[in-house]
Amino acid sequence: MTAASFDMNDLERRMRGVIESLKREFGGLRTGRASANLLDPVVVTVYGAKMPLNQVATVSVSDARTISVQVWDKSQVGAVDKAIREANLGLNPIVDGTLLRLPVPALNAERRQELVKLGHKYAEHARVGVRNVRRDGMDVLKKLEKDHKISEDEQRKSSTKVQELTDRLIKDIDQMLAAKEVEIKQV
Repeated sequence: MTAASFDMNDLERRMRGVIESLKREFGGLRTGRASANLLDPVVVTVYGAKMPLNQVATVSVSDARTISVQVWDKSQVGAVDKAIREANLGLNPIVDGTLLRLPVPALNAERRQELVKLGHKYAEHARVGVRNVRRDGMDVLKKLEKDHKISEDEQRKSSTKVQELTDRLIKDIDQMLAAKEVEIKQV
Protein backbone atom coordinates (compact mmCIF):
# COMPACT_ATOMS: atom_id res chain seq x y z
CA MET A 1 0.00 0.00 0.00
CA THR A 2 1.39 3.37 -0.98
CA ALA A 3 0.95 6.62 0.86
CA ALA A 4 -0.83 8.01 -2.21
CA SER A 5 -3.80 5.66 -1.82
CA PHE A 6 -5.74 3.95 0.92
CA ASP A 7 -7.26 0.53 0.26
CA MET A 8 -9.43 -0.89 3.04
CA ASN A 9 -9.69 -4.20 1.17
CA ASP A 10 -5.91 -4.54 1.14
CA LEU A 11 -5.79 -3.97 4.89
CA GLU A 12 -8.49 -6.57 5.45
CA ARG A 13 -6.70 -9.05 3.17
CA ARG A 14 -3.46 -8.59 5.11
CA MET A 15 -5.23 -8.97 8.46
CA ARG A 16 -7.03 -12.11 7.26
CA GLY A 17 -3.63 -13.47 6.20
CA VAL A 18 -2.53 -13.19 9.82
CA ILE A 19 -5.67 -15.12 10.86
CA GLU A 20 -4.95 -17.86 8.29
CA SER A 21 -1.42 -18.15 9.64
CA LEU A 22 -2.83 -18.54 13.16
CA LYS A 23 -5.18 -21.29 11.94
CA ARG A 24 -2.18 -23.18 10.53
CA GLU A 25 -0.26 -22.76 13.79
CA PHE A 26 -3.26 -23.96 15.81
CA GLY A 27 -3.51 -26.94 13.45
CA GLY A 28 0.01 -27.85 14.50
CA LEU A 29 -0.89 -27.91 18.20
CA ARG A 30 -1.54 -31.54 18.85
CA THR A 31 -4.48 -32.83 20.76
CA GLY A 32 -3.30 -36.39 21.45
CA ARG A 33 -3.81 -37.89 17.99
CA ALA A 34 -1.26 -38.23 15.22
CA SER A 35 -1.85 -35.73 12.42
CA ALA A 36 0.36 -34.70 9.52
CA ASN A 37 -0.66 -31.08 10.24
CA LEU A 38 1.19 -31.36 13.53
CA LEU A 39 4.45 -30.79 11.63
CA ASP A 40 3.24 -27.78 9.61
CA PRO A 41 5.15 -25.25 11.77
CA VAL A 42 8.44 -27.16 11.36
CA VAL A 43 11.00 -25.29 9.24
CA VAL A 44 14.20 -27.07 8.20
CA THR A 45 17.48 -25.36 7.33
CA VAL A 46 18.75 -27.12 4.20
CA TYR A 47 21.18 -26.00 1.53
CA GLY A 48 21.61 -22.70 3.38
CA ALA A 49 17.89 -21.84 3.24
CA LYS A 50 14.92 -22.33 5.52
CA MET A 51 12.21 -24.53 4.03
CA PRO A 52 8.95 -26.00 5.32
CA LEU A 53 9.30 -29.68 6.24
CA ASN A 54 6.89 -30.75 3.49
CA GLN A 55 9.37 -29.43 0.87
CA VAL A 56 12.16 -31.76 1.98
CA ALA A 57 10.19 -34.84 3.09
CA THR A 58 6.91 -36.71 2.82
CA VAL A 59 4.85 -36.57 6.01
CA SER A 60 2.26 -39.30 6.63
CA VAL A 61 0.35 -40.85 9.50
CA SER A 62 1.23 -44.51 10.08
CA ASP A 63 -1.36 -45.12 12.79
CA ALA A 64 -3.27 -43.18 15.47
CA ARG A 65 -0.10 -42.64 17.51
CA THR A 66 2.70 -42.46 14.91
CA ILE A 67 3.74 -39.93 12.27
CA SER A 68 6.24 -40.96 9.59
CA VAL A 69 8.59 -38.52 7.86
CA GLN A 70 10.34 -39.86 4.75
CA VAL A 71 13.28 -37.53 3.99
CA TRP A 72 14.06 -37.32 0.28
CA ASP A 73 17.77 -36.47 0.55
CA LYS A 74 19.73 -38.78 2.87
CA SER A 75 22.19 -35.97 3.69
CA GLN A 76 19.34 -33.90 5.22
CA VAL A 77 18.08 -36.46 7.76
CA GLY A 78 20.06 -34.82 10.57
CA ALA A 79 18.71 -31.36 9.73
CA VAL A 80 15.12 -32.65 9.66
CA ASP A 81 15.62 -34.50 12.97
CA LYS A 82 17.06 -31.35 14.56
CA ALA A 83 14.26 -29.12 13.21
CA ILE A 84 11.55 -31.42 14.59
CA ARG A 85 13.21 -31.57 18.01
CA GLU A 86 13.68 -27.77 18.12
CA ALA A 87 10.08 -27.08 17.07
CA ASN A 88 9.04 -27.69 20.70
CA LEU A 89 6.18 -30.02 19.72
CA GLY A 90 7.02 -32.63 22.34
CA LEU A 91 8.02 -35.16 19.66
CA ASN A 92 11.23 -37.19 19.64
CA PRO A 93 12.04 -38.66 16.24
CA ILE A 94 13.38 -42.20 15.92
CA VAL A 95 15.74 -42.25 12.92
CA ASP A 96 15.71 -45.33 10.67
CA GLY A 97 17.75 -44.55 7.56
CA THR A 98 15.86 -41.80 5.72
CA LEU A 99 12.65 -42.52 7.66
CA LEU A 100 11.87 -40.75 10.90
CA ARG A 101 9.17 -42.23 13.11
CA LEU A 102 7.50 -39.83 15.54
CA PRO A 103 5.57 -41.55 18.32
CA VAL A 104 2.88 -39.18 19.57
CA PRO A 105 2.70 -39.55 23.35
CA ALA A 106 -0.61 -39.25 25.16
CA LEU A 107 -1.16 -35.83 26.65
CA ASN A 108 -0.63 -35.45 30.37
CA ALA A 109 -1.87 -32.49 32.41
CA GLU A 110 1.53 -30.75 32.28
CA ARG A 111 1.78 -31.07 28.49
CA ARG A 112 -1.78 -29.78 28.09
CA GLN A 113 -0.79 -26.66 30.05
CA GLU A 114 2.27 -26.22 27.82
CA LEU A 115 0.08 -26.49 24.72
CA VAL A 116 -2.38 -23.95 26.11
CA LYS A 117 0.52 -21.56 26.80
CA LEU A 118 1.82 -22.11 23.27
CA GLY A 119 -1.68 -21.39 21.94
CA HIS A 120 -1.72 -18.12 23.89
CA LYS A 121 1.69 -17.24 22.42
CA TYR A 122 0.45 -17.92 18.87
CA ALA A 123 -2.70 -15.87 19.50
CA GLU A 124 -0.73 -12.92 20.89
CA HIS A 125 1.60 -13.05 17.88
CA ALA A 126 -1.49 -12.90 15.61
CA ARG A 127 -2.94 -9.96 17.59
CA VAL A 128 0.34 -8.09 17.17
CA GLY A 129 0.31 -8.87 13.43
CA VAL A 130 -3.24 -7.50 13.06
CA ARG A 131 -2.31 -4.38 15.05
CA ASN A 132 0.76 -3.84 12.87
CA VAL A 133 -1.44 -3.87 9.77
CA ARG A 134 -3.79 -1.42 11.51
CA ARG A 135 -0.85 0.85 12.29
CA ASP A 136 0.25 0.79 8.64
CA GLY A 137 -3.26 1.78 7.55
CA MET A 138 -3.49 4.57 10.13
CA ASP A 139 -0.10 5.91 9.04
CA VAL A 140 -1.27 6.06 5.42
CA LEU A 141 -4.45 7.88 6.45
CA LYS A 142 -2.49 10.44 8.50
CA LYS A 143 -0.11 11.04 5.61
CA LEU A 144 -2.99 11.48 3.16
CA GLU A 145 -4.61 14.01 5.48
CA LYS A 146 -1.31 15.82 6.06
CA ASP A 147 -0.77 16.03 2.29
CA HIS A 148 -4.35 17.38 1.92
CA LYS A 149 -5.41 14.45 -0.26
CA ILE A 150 -8.29 13.61 2.08
CA SER A 151 -10.21 15.74 4.56
CA GLU A 152 -9.98 15.41 8.33
CA ASP A 153 -13.50 13.94 8.36
CA GLU A 154 -12.59 11.32 5.75
CA GLN A 155 -9.49 10.45 7.73
CA ARG A 156 -11.54 10.09 10.93
CA LYS A 157 -14.21 7.92 9.21
CA SER A 158 -11.62 5.66 7.61
CA SER A 159 -9.69 5.39 10.88
CA THR A 160 -12.87 4.31 12.64
CA LYS A 161 -13.48 1.63 9.98
CA VAL A 162 -9.91 0.36 10.34
CA GLN A 163 -10.32 0.19 14.12
CA GLU A 164 -13.66 -1.65 13.82
CA LEU A 165 -12.08 -4.20 11.48
CA THR A 166 -9.17 -4.62 13.88
CA ASP A 167 -11.49 -5.10 16.86
CA ARG A 168 -13.56 -7.67 14.96
CA LEU A 169 -10.52 -9.70 13.94
CA ILE A 170 -8.97 -9.54 17.42
CA LYS A 171 -12.28 -10.91 18.73
CA ASP A 172 -12.06 -13.72 16.13
CA ILE A 173 -8.54 -14.54 17.34
CA ASP A 174 -9.77 -14.69 20.95
CA GLN A 175 -12.63 -17.02 19.94
CA MET A 176 -10.25 -19.29 18.03
CA LEU A 177 -7.97 -19.43 21.07
CA ALA A 178 -10.85 -20.28 23.41
CA ALA A 179 -12.01 -23.08 21.08
CA LYS A 180 -8.47 -24.51 20.84
CA GLU A 181 -8.09 -24.42 24.64
CA VAL A 182 -11.31 -26.41 25.04
CA GLU A 183 -10.10 -28.90 22.40
CA ILE A 184 -6.75 -29.36 24.16
CA LYS A 185 -8.31 -29.80 27.59
CA GLN A 186 -10.98 -32.26 26.43
CA VAL A 187 -8.81 -34.83 24.69
